[in-house]
Amino acid sequence: MTSVTATILDGKATRDAIYDDLRTRVAALGDAGVRPGLGTVLVGADPGSAAYVRGKHRDCAKVGITSLRRDLPDDATQEQVAAAIDELNADPACHGYIVQLPLPRGLDTGALLERMDPSKDADGLHPVNLGRLVLGEQGPLPCTPRGIVELLRRYEVAIDGAEVVVVGRGVTVGRPLGLLLTRRSENATVTLCHTGTKDLAAQVRRADIVVAAAGRPSLITADMVKPGAAVLDVGITRTEQGLVGDVAPAAREVAGFVAPMPGGVGPMTRAMLLTNVVEAAERAVRSA
Repeated sequence: MTSVTATILDGKATRDAIYDDLRTRVAALGDAGVRPGLGTVLVGADPGSAAYVRGKHRDCAKVGITSLRRDLPDDATQEQVAAAIDELNADPACHGYIVQLPLPRGLDTGALLERMDPSKDADGLHPVNLGRLVLGEQGPLPCTPRGIVELLRRYEVAIDGAEVVVVGRGVTVGRPLGLLLTRRSENATVTLCHTGTKDLAAQVRRADIVVAAAGRPSLITADMVKPGAAVLDVGITRTEQGLVGDVAPAAREVAGFVAPMPGGVGPMTRAMLLTNVVEAAERAVRSA
C-alpha cells in the first residue's frame, strides 16, 4: 500500500481564527453595553487544575472576556462551594462559568454541578443541558464534542452520511459526541465503542471518521484505519515519556486527515468554551 501523508487538522490555527471572530463579536456586544464574563470555581491547589484555570483566563484576555475567579481552599466545605456557585448564578456580569473538576474528596460533585444555572453552564455538561441535547432543544453544547464537529467542518471533512466510530463512552466526549453527530444538521451514523466492544478493529476499519477518546495509548493502530479516513485523537495519558494519545503515530500514513494530540482537539475545546460564553451574552442582549 502506498503511504500518504495525512492532512493535519490544526486545532491551534483553527482556534486562533475562532478567537478573531469572537473578538469582533465581543466588540459588538460592548457597543450594546455588555461585556461577556466567564467565571471559574477552583477548589484547592491541584497544580493541573490551577494551570487549566489560568489558561482559561489567559484565553479570556485574548478576546476581551471578563474573568471572574472564585478560588477556594482545599478544606472548603460543601456550603462554601455552594455559596460561590450561588454568587455566579446571581451575578449579571457572569454569562457562563465552570466548576473545575475534580473537586477534593468529601464534596458532593453531583449536587454542586446541579446547583449551577443551566443557562450559565459554559462546559455544556449540566444534566439539563445534556437532556436538551438528547431532545434536540437549544442550550450550551459540550465543548469537546462541539469542537470536534467545528474542526471537521472547517477542514471540509464530510460529516453528512459518514460512518463515525467513537471509541470511549465518557460523559465529556464519547456519549455527547454521538448525540451531536446524529442531529439532522450533522446527519452521521455513529457507532459508540468501549471496553466491552468485542472486535474493535473491525468496527474502526469501516469508519470514515474515527474519534479516539478512551485514554489508552496507541489503541488505534495504522492497520485499523481505513485509507483516507479522518482520525481524531482525543485521548491523553501521562507516561514516563510524556503525554501520549490514543492513536499510534503510524496511522498518519494511512489516514486522510489527522487531529493530533497535542494540537488538534484540545485547543478547540478551549475555543468552544469561550464561544459558549459569548453566545450566552448575545442571548442576554436579545432578550433584554
